[in-house]
Amino acid sequence: MARIGIITCSNCTQDLDCASVVCLADMRKRKGFFQDYPADEKLELVGIINCAGCPTVNAPAKILRRVRSIAEFRVDAIHFSFCMTAVCPFIERYVSVIQGAYPNIRLVMGTHTPRDPRNFQEEVRDLLCAGRTTMADLIKGRPVNKHLPAE
Repeated sequence: MARIGIITCSNCTQDLDCASVVCLADMRKRKGFFQDYPADEKLELVGIINCAGCPTVNAPAKILRRVRSIAEFRVDAIHFSFCMTAVCPFIERYVSVIQGAYPNIRLVMGTHTPRDPRNFQEEVRDLLCAGRTTMADLIKGRPVNKHLPAE
C-alpha cells in the first residue's frame, strides 16, 4: 500500500476555493501522476495540506511544519499539486527543504493530468487579481459585487 500526501497551493485553495477535486479524482482513477503506481498497489490518501503561502524569511520553517503534519503519519510519497508545479515560484526551495528534512519520502511533481502551464498561470493571475467587494466597499456604501446566487 502506498501512503500518499498532497500539497496544494495556498492561493488556489484559500483564495480561489479549489477543493482538489481533480487531484483526488485522478488519484482514484490512477491517472496523471498517480498512473506510475503499480496497478495492484492500494493508494491511501493520508492527508492534504496547503503550502504556507508565498514565503517570507520563515518559509522553510513554515513549510516543514505543514509537511510534518502528514509526514508523522508515515507517508511514502508527497505529491505537489498541479497548481503548485505550475504557479509556485518557490517550489524548488520547498522541494530542497522537504528533501533535506524527510529524505525517505518521495516527492512527486504533480497530481492530475497537467494542462498548459502558461495558460493556467495567466488564468490564476487573472482570478487572483480580479476585482471584488471588500469590507471597505461595504463600509463606504459602494455596490456589492455578487458573483454567486443567493441561497
